[in-house]
Amino acid sequence: MTFQQLLEGAEFLSQSGNAPVKGLDYDSRRIRPGFVFVAMKGESSDGNRFIDAAMAAGAVAIVTDSATEPPRPNVAWAQVPHGRRALARLSANFYKRPAERIANSGITGTNGKSTTAFIIESILQAAARKTALIGTIEYHVAGKILPAPHTTPESLELNQLLAEGVGQGVTESVMEVSSHALDQQRVFGIPFDVAVFTNLTRDHLDYHGTMDEYFRAKQILFEGCGTEPPRAAVLNTDDEYGRQLLSLAKKKSSVAYSYGLTTGDFHAEQLEVTSRGSRFQMATPAGQLAIWTPLIGNVNVYNVLAAAAAGYARLCGAGIPARQPETIIQGIANLAFVPGRFQRVDCGQPFTVVVDYAHTDDALRNLTTLARDFVTSAGLKGKVITLFGCGGDRDRTKRPLMGEAAGKGSDFVVLTSDNPRSEDPLAIINDALVGLQKSGAKYTTEPDRRKAIVLAIAQVAPGDIVLLAGKGHEKTQTTRDGVIPFDDAEVAREVLASLGYGGQPSAQPSTVESRA
Repeated sequence: MTFQQLLEGAEFLSQSGNAPVKGLDYDSRRIRPGFVFVAMKGESSDGNRFIDAAMAAGAVAIVTDSATEPPRPNVAWAQVPHGRRALARLSANFYKRPAERIANSGITGTNGKSTTAFIIESILQAAARKTALIGTIEYHVAGKILPAPHTTPESLELNQLLAEGVGQGVTESVMEVSSHALDQQRVFGIPFDVAVFTNLTRDHLDYHGTMDEYFRAKQILFEGCGTEPPRAAVLNTDDEYGRQLLSLAKKKSSVAYSYGLTTGDFHAEQLEVTSRGSRFQMATPAGQLAIWTPLIGNVNVYNVLAAAAAGYARLCGAGIPARQPETIIQGIANLAFVPGRFQRVDCGQPFTVVVDYAHTDDALRNLTTLARDFVTSAGLKGKVITLFGCGGDRDRTKRPLMGEAAGKGSDFVVLTSDNPRSEDPLAIINDALVGLQKSGAKYTTEPDRRKAIVLAIAQVAPGDIVLLAGKGHEKTQTTRDGVIPFDDAEVAREVLASLGYGGQPSAQPSTVESRA
């Protein structure tokens, strides 16, 4: 491929040279001889500062979003108005536009994305589709599991993953699409066939500034990311923002499906929620379907409804409506758990220990409500003990809200560290403590998360539930001293083993996303 072929369809202000191209990257440390270096401004750094380093590493062409960098001699050059859009277009071109050769389903919203994505993938697999999944917990490519550094990767890595999938026969991708990715145009040029909106609650305001801006970013998915709008939109109309998007989707998309707990094109009737799963009749445009899911709680009913609507849109759109109800029912039943989402750690102890990703006030409210239902479902009067922390270098205003939500839903709270990053853990705890004290709940504080888990489990009596909230599937903790290995589930197993429970403890896979 030549440089000019790589630039096909990209916006550029000036261009010179036409070197043969062997690869491209936006990280100068990964540049190899024959590569194109895409120098673009980021959130905290400017890649344009590393143009000369990239050339020294063998770059044969430079694409820059800087109006002040002069073209260098002996390399091809292009100035572009938007670095990330250019990276997306060049990446797609280099990897032969893989997103255009598969059907893409995107899920956006504050909470529920991961579980919804896993259920959609399971439905598509029940229909014998070969899938790729890209999201917060992990990436899947034709059955292979890969680590997920970001919920939605940069466009270069995204196109690499999709190209790998195409090479292995993947026909469908299911993608969590974060507000950051939408705002930064990491998914620019990706044609989404189906777009799903789960909800919008307070989060990421350290980045977006206001809820209006946060919503505006989510809305991009339904307008088209440098492409036509999605053919089908699936929207939670129990959410006020979902109702706003429904009006937009009816104008932009060929079909728009609403869902809600009791109303919408997809909704639940005769709902029975137990500690082992959920059963209900699901109303759909094609009639009622009898649904059983091992996932528990109303929050997961929402996730199932969203995924069922997306699966319905995909399979009917593919022209096989006769098989569609069967595959939806089977796909939902097949998914037993999602890592780090109401994941029970079972070492044979007479109480329940759960690891969950809940890291917003709304998620904590839903998690503690589910926990309360869980401990009372068998006629017991168990306590809810919640451990949580707040992330550092993130929106400080949500910390007291999280403290109040955890306190109101719990009998006892252990306030600790999450990922403090560059901040002082005690300062973060003090921010959350304002809301926790307002709730009136009994509590203790312990900045060391490992010691905090020991404290939380020490409070437990038979029939109680301990919630280890905030980190879920994460295997590390980020502090001002760096990144250290840390897995809530593993630490809980160690603590339970020290108390004499279980020789070979394992995580029991009962799952819920802490919010619909």
